[in-house]
Amino acid sequence: MEHSGRLHAFDNLRAVMMWLGILLHVAVNHTTGDSPLPWRDAQTSPIADLILLFIHAFRMPVFFILAGYFVAMLIAGRGARGMLAHRMRRLLLPFVVFWPVLIVCTTIVMLVYLHVMARGTAGIELSLLAKKSAGASPFNTMHMWFLYYLIWFCALSAALAPVWSRISVRVREGIDTAFLALAGNWWGPLLLTIPLAIVGSFYRAGVMASSGSFIPQLPEMVHNGLFFVTGLLLYRSREALFPHFTKHCWKYAIAGLVVFIAALAAFDIFTRKPGTVPHIEAVIAYVYNLSSWCWSFALIGLFLRYMQHQNRVLRYVSESSYWVFLVHMLGTIGFGAMVYTWPLGVVPKMMLNVAATTVASLLSYQLLVRHTFIGVLLNGRQRPRDGRLPAQASAGPA
Repeated sequence: MEHSGRLHAFDNLRAVMMWLGILLHVAVNHTTGDSPLPWRDAQTSPIADLILLFIHAFRMPVFFILAGYFVAMLIAGRGARGMLAHRMRRLLLPFVVFWPVLIVCTTIVMLVYLHVMARGTAGIELSLLAKKSAGASPFNTMHMWFLYYLIWFCALSAALAPVWSRISVRVREGIDTAFLALAGNWWGPLLLTIPLAIVGSFYRAGVMASSGSFIPQLPEMVHNGLFFVTGLLLYRSREALFPHFTKHCWKYAIAGLVVFIAALAAFDIFTRKPGTVPHIEAVIAYVYNLSSWCWSFALIGLFLRYMQHQNRVLRYVSESSYWVFLVHMLGTIGFGAMVYTWPLGVVPKMMLNVAATTVASLLSYQLLVRHTFIGVLLNGRQRPRDGRLPAQASAGPA
């Protein structure tokens, strides 16, 4: 197992989580419940609901844990200022560069989708957007909200680093001991879930959803920040926790499945028999977020155990994942509009959309990004031919 240098297991895990975003956002096109998004295919299915709930349970928690881990690693190697400079180059600069482009392009393909929904043909009609999103601000962070909050967390980490350094060694060791107890024992996730359940209980169906607002929202800061801080502390306790997660990864995976099934049962009650169970949102928020912790720890252990190394394919997937994260929504919306009128079922439409978005994302990465200044902007200097990178390098937004 790797404890120094480049941790390929986490590179691989981060890349897979980014690619799951394609499947998740394709599923959004076909969900059966109320959607905050103005576009959706006429054909819906509980399968899409299940895919959405399943991926959403662990994808962003894992992202923020990994992000916190890499921030702690950078602070250890470069200091707080060096970390902040590095993260702002990889996070803030791409956000400033790509957000204006993506908001325009996303709006265009969304308008085309709405025209197909309303008229059956491709086109652009601004009045359709006004009807679908009355009162909503056209300016939001979109799917880049993850980068936006990560920028805030990095800035806060840099600002609080001097405070941490002034805390007595005894206090810091006490915090490490408490965290090790929480993350290293079966009862730890039960306690870690409590603040997430409190936050989630105020949301519909007990599931916190990103607002996309440029004004940081306290519930989102608390929810995502807890996973980020977990990553920060995980770096300090990695020698003890990596073997623990590796050894018990399948136990965490099975436990996560059990509580996820319980969450589905609670979701069913909320949907089919509203009001029959008091505070059902709090129940859902607890069991659903408990599955998030279990599966996050499981995935860390599984990738440390089985995906420690990279081959050419995994390396390519890892290097392309940041670009795919940025542009994949254009594909999922655009190809969703393309197949809207096709006489196909939900599953074939989803498979076609995922495949087309994947191919388009990879082709654009290969032709426009990999060997250009855009690739340097997103992933830093290009990998030498021997495939080695400096020990503290970390491609991607995490």
